Amino acid sequence: MATVHLRIGDLVWGKLGRYPPWPGKVVSPPKDLKKPRGKKCHFVKFFGTEDHAWIKVEQLKPYHTHKEEMIKINKGKRFQQAVDAVEDFLKKAKGKEQNSDGKGDSKGKKTPNKPLKILEEDDEDLSALKDPSEKDLTDSDPEPSTLERLGAGPGSGFKWESSPVKDDPHFHHFLLSQSEKPASSMEPISKRLKIVEEDSGSTSIQAADSTAISGSITPTDKRIGFLGLGLMGSGIVSNLLKMGHVVTVWNRTAEKCDLFIQEGARLGRTPAEVASTCDITFSCVSGPKAARDLVFGPSGVLQGIRPGKCYVEMSTVDPETIIELSQVITSRGGRFLESPVAGSQQLSNDGMLVILSAGDRTVYEDCSSCFQAMGKTSFFLGEAGNAARMMLILNMVQGSFMATIAEGLTLAQATGQSQQTFLDILCQGQMASTFVDQKCQNILQGNFKPDYYLKHIQKDLRLAISMGDMANHPTPMAAAANEVYKRAKALDQSDNDMSAVYRAYIH
Repeated sequence: MATVHLRIGDLVWGKLGRYPPWPGKVVSPPKDLKKPRGKKCHFVKFFGTEDHAWIKVEQLKPYHTHKEEMIKINKGKRFQQAVDAVEDFLKKAKGKEQNSDGKGDSKGKKTPNKPLKILEEDDEDLSALKDPSEKDLTDSDPEPSTLERLGAGPGSGFKWESSPVKDDPHFHHFLLSQSEKPASSMEPISKRLKIVEEDSGSTSIQAADSTAISGSITPTDKRIGFLGLGLMGSGIVSNLLKMGHVVTVWNRTAEKCDLFIQEGARLGRTPAEVASTCDITFSCVSGPKAARDLVFGPSGVLQGIRPGKCYVEMSTVDPETIIELSQVITSRGGRFLESPVAGSQQLSNDGMLVILSAGDRTVYEDCSSCFQAMGKTSFFLGEAGNAARMMLILNMVQGSFMATIAEGLTLAQATGQSQQTFLDILCQGQMASTFVDQKCQNILQGNFKPDYYLKHIQKDLRLAISMGDMANHPTPMAAAANEVYKRAKALDQSDNDMSAVYRAYIH
């Protein structure tokens, strides 16, 4: 696509990532939103949606010049609604101009329109180029209430790196921006895919939100394999099947496969068979040893890896294990991605996991519809090992926090304070969250049915502490929490929920 010179206020067709071209308007970005380094782009607000993003200049075309071409190519209902929104905007703008032309000042003179400055490709501060009389699309452009949000419509004249994806009604696609407006409390919980790009090897993220809404997820035509049907894996597979993916399952305890076979899954006899017959094989097991055994063991994944086969490790393990698995899979011509998940059994069942990925970016993109089915947000973090590091840090914080909450509840009881009142106060303050409320209520009810195994959070704490040691970084809070979880394990709480750490304080 040829480079075009645009001004703030210009209407354009913009192509965002893997989605089809969509009508939008060049606007000034928020003051705190810097232009991505090394990218020649403009900030675009899209019609028929709340989306906005930095779009590369080569992915932009003038609206009027290419209107007929785009309308011929795209026939979707939401696309037409977006075009109608543009025409509405033009009519209102024309009406304002006519009204303005009919009104002079006290001397009958018209106020001339101020010329808009040209946005050059190498301008760093777009806000400085904005005409003071111009309002951003976010403030002034019509957003008819009858319009549904932007949907990934049919393909267009733009070339796709892969087939377009239709998204879940609550799924958000993030690209290139650095900030996100907080969602209204009236909005439904959003499902999001966050694609993170590294800039010059930096781990700092540049992102921008873009809502991609249509009726449902279009499942990939690739054959999916899934190894491990535990608390997390069961919910993931269930959601993959619900969204129409072709899934072959395997579990060490074969009986766990029966329910999914009834739901339409295929049965794999061994990990090697699953890896050899499927295009993308996911694994979600308990820890480093189980992850290694699955790959290197008898009839293991490694025996089924062929050139082009993809292996996605979703288990929470140490970065050293990930790097080892990545090296051995790629040495056989396979493609490797790590994608550990943050969440619980309930979030897994609800398809609301947070997915952290690193490794082969093309595998990450191939997994798009799978990640939409299983999660609300997905991040790509660069080279293999980064997702494991980030996940261990997150679980370290969560495990330490859970131990502190349990300590607070037992201290309240020991000092004659009402535990329920403590919880009520806590849930009205800055630490209020669904996590705190649910875990504390379960503790007070004596309900420790596992949503995330205590033994697994203790394993994650241990791995995080070890990672800190290797980086020569102190982790005293995590070390203290780890000791409390070890005591809970000694009290036979391993297979209970992580909130059972409470019992370490009362025995």
